[in-house]
Amino acid sequence: MADNNRTDGQIERRQFLKRTLGAVGVASLPLPISQALAASNGSGNLAPNVPKWTLTQGEPILSPPYGHPSRFEDGVVRTPTDLTPTKTSSWSFTPLQDMNGTITPNGLVFERHHGGVPDIDPDQHQLMLHGMVEKPIIFDMAEIKRFPQVSMKRFLECSGNTLTEWKQPTGKTVQDTHGLLSCCEWTGVRLSTLLRAAGVRDKAKWILAEGADAAAMTRSIPMEKALDDALVVYAQNGEALRPEQGYPLRLILPGFEGNTQIKWLRRLEVSDAPYMTREETSKYTDLMPDGSARQFTYVMEAKSVITFPSGGHTLPEKGFYEIRGLAWSGRGKVTRVDVSVDGGRNWTQAKLEGPVEPKALTAFRLPWRWKGGSALLQSRAIDETGYVQPTLQALIDVRGLNSVYHLNAIQTWEVSSDGGVSNVHV
Repeated sequence: MADNNRTDGQIERRQFLKRTLGAVGVASLPLPISQALAASNGSGNLAPNVPKWTLTQGEPILSPPYGHPSRFEDGVVRTPTDLTPTKTSSWSFTPLQDMNGTITPNGLVFERHHGGVPDIDPDQHQLMLHGMVEKPIIFDMAEIKRFPQVSMKRFLECSGNTLTEWKQPTGKTVQDTHGLLSCCEWTGVRLSTLLRAAGVRDKAKWILAEGADAAAMTRSIPMEKALDDALVVYAQNGEALRPEQGYPLRLILPGFEGNTQIKWLRRLEVSDAPYMTREETSKYTDLMPDGSARQFTYVMEAKSVITFPSGGHTLPEKGFYEIRGLAWSGRGKVTRVDVSVDGGRNWTQAKLEGPVEPKALTAFRLPWRWKGGSALLQSRAIDETGYVQPTLQALIDVRGLNSVYHLNAIQTWEVSSDGGVSNVHV
């Protein structure tokens, strides 16, 4: 006999939920209307009542003229660090645990500054290209924008990302542990196009890139990379670069450590040798156990992290959850991500959310039924070169504990029996 208190649509929807969610162990379903009415006591904004915002005229267009997130999302913000004593040489971290998809909104892209954020008038900003070239050139912004435009979706990661996690679990959330990571659509001109315009000489092997900030940040860039996929960009995610991201011009070197991707770019000097700047000698090198230092370790190796459930989250009840995370590799495309719920003893291949692009963040997902006990969640990325994301101990065995850069070890989140999630080492 038909249930006269339900519409065909309600019956069809509940049958669909039982078939799909029941297959992965969901213990509960949305409340029927009769129970929802009782729960809301017939008043308030909860369904099936008509909420107050439906009965009130909304804000008009152009209020404000530049859009902002909902006031209910005001907790989704970058967080500063206390690792440095000054505000002009510091970091802020992307809230990865609050992100959906793989593109980082411009206002949430992590920051790393060595001399503060300069206030640059684009009409007075120029890029000088000189050194071992046939025709030294000074470009203004209008001239750069006349070149053929290119857009690429690529990740950006500080080589110090996760640096607090070498010796003991320190970060409380994935924002704390992995938040020096973002992914944007970058738009500009290929560096190779500018180099062809200047005419690079045969023996030229390196380029010095210099920024217009107070730190005059400089790094040596291999010519091979410059002629491959390097970009000189003036836009991110469809709008002009933000000041903290290098407005009006910056360098993007897909897959390389963030410090090489000079912001507020003002000068490119072509040479036959690296320049041995401060940032590639006393800084941004990896001190090995024997006292030697790895230098020019540009590529950010394959890495991944589970963003849900992750540190700071609480699972409210037993049942179905979707484990979600991000994977990336400076070598190219991520081809596989494995997930473990028992600290690495057993692994299950996760689904990659396409399209999978090279040197960009890739989302992965895995359905999981939490039975209420302790669980140790891990992910490991494998890229198209066959490189497998290592354990922390495997990295320490090779590199020791003298270095702080380029930590791409497997991250572990412990789900306790009360549903709380925390950062642990196993």
